[in-house]
Amino acid sequence: MLINLLCIALIGFIIWWFWLYKPTNDSSVDASTLILVKDGVYTPARIKISANTPAEITFLRQDKSGCSATVLLPDLEISQDLALDKTTTIALPALEKGEYPFHCQMQMYKGVLIVE
Repeated sequence: MLINLLCIALIGFIIWWFWLYKPTNDSSVDASTLILVKDGVYTPARIKISANTPAEITFLRQDKSGCSATVLLPDLEISQDLALDKTTTIALPALEKGEYPFHCQMQMYKGVLIVE
């Protein structure tokens, strides 16, 4: 009985972590903003930048998981490998207002670029 309850709790946690969890921290991006890739999430996961202005976002990958090795911005056709324990900067073109999701290749790590 105890094993069954633990298994159900574990299944619930897995469903919450991979499909229901939505990070809520907002941040404004400038050249010095760092997005930490660690423990299965991007921190911060919601990035705000100005519309119609080129920008840069910088990632620091501290997670050894293979899934964390690449970040994709599909709407911008950007795919960038992230070196472990090193910063990687991605230059963004001037973007129109809107939301541009970014994620790992399996969509387990998720974030959104908010252009205002």
